[in-house]
Amino acid sequence: MSTLDTLSPALEALRDIEHQAADQGLPFHGQVPPKLAWALVEAGDARLVDVRTAEERKFVGHVPDSLHVPWATGTALTRNPRFARELEAKVGKDSTVLLLCRSGKRSALAAEAAAKAGFTHVFNVLEGFEGEIDTDQHRGGSDGWRYRGLPWVQD
Repeated sequence: MSTLDTLSPALEALRDIEHQAADQGLPFHGQVPPKLAWALVEAGDARLVDVRTAEERKFVGHVPDSLHVPWATGTALTRNPRFARELEAKVGKDSTVLLLCRSGKRSALAAEAAAKAGFTHVFNVLEGFEGEIDTDQHRGGSDGWRYRGLPWVQD
């Protein structure tokens, strides 16, 4: 039996995503749909790191037991120059890390920076926590972690 035969379906899907990312030339290891991200976290196969600001986590909500390393801070979203070091201190460079932000854009930038800093299995969570903004300038009506009915809490 090969090692691949022993992987859970969620880990097999993650490996497929990683291969697709390499084929597409992504600067990080891949983009994971929210439900797969939760399956990986719930199984203990990945660490979920919220890269939104502390204010976003507090006032909009967050995933229970997720780690927090802000990609940027404050209302001006000033880039956190210590992001890679803080991420490494919390998860290590060889962990499977899933990065989550509001819509999936900042977390993609954070995943790219982490991959460049030597993280070996860093992924962006597609759709983010709140999802894309719609034509009425609202989030959460068609995609995102909360829209998908995944666990979250609010302070």
